[in-house]
Amino acid sequence: MGTISKSNWSSKKEKIRQLFPEITEEDLCFNDGKEKMMIEMLEHKLGISKEELRNIINEQ
Repeated sequence: MGTISKSNWSSKKEKIRQLFPEITEEDLCFNDGKEKMMIEMLEHKLGISKEELRNIINEQ
């Protein structure tokens, strides 16, 4: 997926939470070096592919 920039993550995560209200703040907690783990958890929780999630994140 590439590296997520921590500087713009705040606005991206708010858009994701609007699209998926079931996602918690904890689910979207950005930790340096743990992006892959967060993305995999979101894929599983939302039932979407990595590509779909990448598109959602990059659109925001």
